[in-house]
Amino acid sequence: MSTSSEPTTTTVSQHETAIVLPANLHARPAGRLARAAAGFTSAIQLEYAGRTVNPTGVLAVMGLGATAGSTLTVRAEGHDADEAVAALTQILSTAE
Repeated sequence: MSTSSEPTTTTVSQHETAIVLPANLHARPAGRLARAAAGFTSAIQLEYAGRTVNPTGVLAVMGLGATAGSTLTVRAEGHDADEAVAALTQILSTAE
């Protein structure tokens, strides 16, 4: 008696988008961004001016020094990458 098992496939998505900040990336939006990023399983990166940080850390996000009118890139890779990028982009696009 032989058993055959189907190979399991894992879907890993990669998503990236650029966003122009309407306001400086200060403590309040950085905190919202960090809390949201921590809720996803995907590996998320935030890039600005040649620097890349993990957006789950408020100080790392603030350390980018991004100001109003700056373009940031949000990148994620994993099972919920599309949702992660969409959520973080929404937070960045409504920063006050």
